[in-house]
Amino acid sequence: MLAVEQVATRFGLLDRLAEARSRTDELFAIVRREALYERPIPERHRIIFYIGHLEAFDWNLLRLHLRNLESFDPALDHLFAFGIDPVGGGLPADQPSDWPAFSTVQGYCDQLRERLDAGLADAEILEEPSGKQLLHVAIEHRLMHAETLAYMLHQLPYDQKVLQPRVREQQASPVTPGMVMVPAGSATLGMERFPECFGWDNEFEAHSVQVPAFSIDRYKVTHGEYLKFVDAGGYENEALWSREAWKWKLDHGISHPIFWKRVDNAWFWRGMFEEFPLPASLPVYVSHAEASAYARWVGKALPTEAQWHRAAYGTPSGDERAYPWGNAAPTSVLGNFDFAHWDPVPVTSVPNSASAFGVTDMLGNGWEWTSTVFAPFAGFEPFPFYPGYSANFFDGRHFVLKGGSPRTAACMLRPSFRNWFQPHYQYVYAGLRCVSPS
Repeated sequence: MLAVEQVATRFGLLDRLAEARSRTDELFAIVRREALYERPIPERHRIIFYIGHLEAFDWNLLRLHLRNLESFDPALDHLFAFGIDPVGGGLPADQPSDWPAFSTVQGYCDQLRERLDAGLADAEILEEPSGKQLLHVAIEHRLMHAETLAYMLHQLPYDQKVLQPRVREQQASPVTPGMVMVPAGSATLGMERFPECFGWDNEFEAHSVQVPAFSIDRYKVTHGEYLKFVDAGGYENEALWSREAWKWKLDHGISHPIFWKRVDNAWFWRGMFEEFPLPASLPVYVSHAEASAYARWVGKALPTEAQWHRAAYGTPSGDERAYPWGNAAPTSVLGNFDFAHWDPVPVTSVPNSASAFGVTDMLGNGWEWTSTVFAPFAGFEPFPFYPGYSANFFDGRHFVLKGGSPRTAACMLRPSFRNWFQPHYQYVYAGLRCVSPS
């Protein structure tokens, strides 16, 4: 089962790299110059780091394969590969003055692009499977950061951004919450090692998992549904939270989703470029801890990775699809992904996206938390050129997310792609749908 986007020969890799660059350039352009040294999320680097990091990553990854291009600034190569480590393992504490001037960073990045492009123009790297793999890594690494940067800049105050007009969401059909039954069957996790296809190390090897029958929410949990949990005192009910999650909630004063804001007696959604009254039909974005508490409140659970796969790609006949809706490539009529919107859209917006079992909106519009701890599949082998990409996070403290968000590139909508985060991270564009035994 191969998704169309995975076949390397279908697209020019250099064209794809150029397109990925345009995505990240677009993001940096919405930040006002005086805000480039801000840190919108306490756990993340300052914005200036990412400007240098994306180019330094490509340079450090590719230059030795391009006639061994010589580094012209090893100090910046290292700085923008790793950043400035926080002292004692806590939150970053570096100051704006610890970073190079923007003109220095811009000049460094311009030189890197110029040298890499000259080297790639006539390099044999494009003819070798290993070279194509490295270019795929460079492209998808940048596209992942395009999403990370989006939710990071989402937290930047509006006066520090070049605001853009919001595309008003379409008139939403009424959301009637309900569940659909998924019969017992198998789910194929991971992907096979085909030379012409790219996958990250944690996506291998392909294997089949038997999944008992279960029921799953037809739609992602919406603001309207989650508001009932908030109003019912869900954030004050210790019984709904794990011991660790309850301590996190108390220590950080967590009382609602990070994208919500209370104004007088009303809730507002903090969109990318403006606030507006909380739309009931949009999917809620929450941490894994909040998602788990909500699921307990409604007497259900978060799906396992295998259950999510079965609901998304399985069919009554036992075959599996490349995408929930079938084998057609992703387009804007099938979901809110591939940078189509800055914010989510109503969960009923894409009825044509339904899986064979009638579950809708499974790709795009918000990642979906699972109950599966991020761990290697049997046969896992770390990339020799990027050994810590996955292995550093096989620590039992990260959970798998599936699906995609409005800012997820189409190439990463393949069934085998796995995202992961710690349970107390609120900032990612991630929501949930629940399951129950059938």
